[in-house]
Amino acid sequence: MHRIVVCSTCEGVDGKGFAARLRIALAQRGLAFEVQDHACTSNCARPLSVAFAAPGKATYLFADIDPAIDLDDTLAFAAMYADCADGWIEDARDAGRLRFCLVGRVPA
Repeated sequence: MHRIVVCSTCEGVDGKGFAARLRIALAQRGLAFEVQDHACTSNCARPLSVAFAAPGKATYLFADIDPAIDLDDTLAFAAMYADCADGWIEDARDAGRLRFCLVGRVPA
């Protein structure tokens, strides 16, 4: 199962609201992701943090996500991640601004 974790306690942004909007948008697009809002991802200096993970795939951590403008780019990355067997995305240009928010990629 693909999973997206959204920090729900990042100061100054509505992580829970972003997670809720993400759940709805993913379902509308037929993308099978579990979206979890989680208290503190320990990236407090760069709110809002969002992570992508799945068994056997690379894990990604993004920061400085702007819930007002980054939903479509987050959905674009989710589609690329779902389509990639090992989660190792070499060209993230289709993810727009989100690609500049990458903090790290951890191999599976």
